[in-house]
Amino acid sequence: MEKRSRKKNKKKSRWLTGIFICVVLLLAGAVAVRRRAKPAGAPAEENRTAQVTRQSITSELSSSGTLAAKDTYTITSLVEGEVIAADFEEGDQVEKGQILYQLDPSSIDSELNTASNSVSRAESSYNSAAEDYAEVQSKWSGNTYKATETGYIKNLYVEAGDKINNGSQIADIYSDALMKLRLPFLREEAALIPVGSQAVITLSGTGEQLPGVVTIVSSMDETLSGGRLVRYVTITVANPGGMTGDMTATAVVGEFSCSEEGSFTVSVDKTMSASISGNSSVEIAGLLVNEGDYVTEGQPVFTITEKSAKDLLESYKNSLEQAEEGLESARNKLESTQDNLENYTITAPISGQVIQKAAKVGDNISRSGNTDTAMAVIYDLSSLTFEMSIDELDIQKVEVGQAVEVTADAFEGETFTGKVTNVSLQSSYSNGVTNYPVTVTLDEAGKLLPGMNVDGTIIIDKAENVLTIPVDSLMRGSRVYVKDDTALSADKGVPAGFRAVEVTTGLTNDQYVEILEGLSEGDEVYINQSSQNTEIFGNMQGFQPGGPGMGGPGMGNSGGGGNDRRR
Repeated sequence: MEKRSRKKNKKKSRWLTGIFICVVLLLAGAVAVRRRAKPAGAPAEENRTAQVTRQSITSELSSSGTLAAKDTYTITSLVEGEVIAADFEEGDQVEKGQILYQLDPSSIDSELNTASNSVSRAESSYNSAAEDYAEVQSKWSGNTYKATETGYIKNLYVEAGDKINNGSQIADIYSDALMKLRLPFLREEAALIPVGSQAVITLSGTGEQLPGVVTIVSSMDETLSGGRLVRYVTITVANPGGMTGDMTATAVVGEFSCSEEGSFTVSVDKTMSASISGNSSVEIAGLLVNEGDYVTEGQPVFTITEKSAKDLLESYKNSLEQAEEGLESARNKLESTQDNLENYTITAPISGQVIQKAAKVGDNISRSGNTDTAMAVIYDLSSLTFEMSIDELDIQKVEVGQAVEVTADAFEGETFTGKVTNVSLQSSYSNGVTNYPVTVTLDEAGKLLPGMNVDGTIIIDKAENVLTIPVDSLMRGSRVYVKDDTALSADKGVPAGFRAVEVTTGLTNDQYVEILEGLSEGDEVYINQSSQNTEIFGNMQGFQPGGPGMGGPGMGNSGGGGNDRRR
């Protein structure tokens, strides 16, 4: 049964096809007969035309988008801890910098103390290294070692060619130019004697008196015979000559007298030793003094080789640089810890409305991997924006500041205004076409809300009260066929009853072309017979149906749709 049905349908299809072909042939024959029967000189069929009119036209680009807040920010925490304050609610309007959350900072307090102590130690190390570097520059300037005391050289322990390092003995220095006298004073009186006080010294035996200066007052109590509690006071006196350590004397400081006499000692009697950083050493090039010579503090004692001097300064410089690096590292650690402490107070990064509050007092904020916990969301609703997707062929026409007409599905019949605020070069490619995002900011949002769908139309250019013709009246770039009853026959593609005119065009949109030169208002122009732009046809003046290419009675439209410019 199924095969028989298929055969029956196939025969029926062939029969219908035959009938259709016969009808087409009959119609074609009828048209041919009618055309042949048309008498010579009969008027040509009317063509579609339009008049040159004045109007305002705009060039525009359209695209859809979704509204978004001017700025959106999701609040997250850079640290972990318990929320101890969150004085805001959803729907609140907050200002930039306003405190939103406070997290418990107790966990970082110990880190802050440790970092602060590290800075103190590093600063001390740096200052010490800087002093050492300055001292070695001074002490070894001119590649010489300089005396650290004033006095006579009793013994000299070095000679040319020796290598010395830190602590090496250089010479014994002796000086009796200043003598020291250590005397006991009653404890209560000594406590009232300040360092720098003037003293009168009386030499035992001769009774000679000399002036002196208090240089040391001991704070330690000592006991003399008879149970007297005393404290020792050291007085320095210039040696007038002839004073020795065997001589004794007493002294009076102000109204206080010493409890018993004391012996003189020389002020300088010590060994001068080299002070060199670490394991550094220097080689002596030559001696500048001899035993028995009198030297003053800062006087060169010997010279060192050029290489020794360079290596020595380099070692101190390295120590200083290491101390500086340690100080910088400690300060950076402290700064980082302080910044981290600030992270326990979370403020609003923008002014706006709180859309969501996800964390509350008592919640523990944790960070796992690279995932941040959203604590709140803020929208800046001072203005709304959306993105339009513009084709690569049109993007060069778009500029920041151009006006945009906006309509929304939620508010049918209402038009909002905005302007282009950004033209991005970050393109996207889809289905063989490159598009560029263009940001539009609305002037007044009204009742519009983020998330609503809108259509935007960018006004590229606008011409007011200008001569215009339909786009389908423009032939081959800049030619227009103007109505001319004197043109009785077609000429080089120009239909009978028309003449070709070269025009200068201006602004063009999907429907009309601005005419700058070549036509006058009211001129009747020819329209391309293959056009299907019914949107224009409905507005044209002088349009006459039934012309060639439009089809006559009983005929189909032969125009095709190749020039469809409808948006």
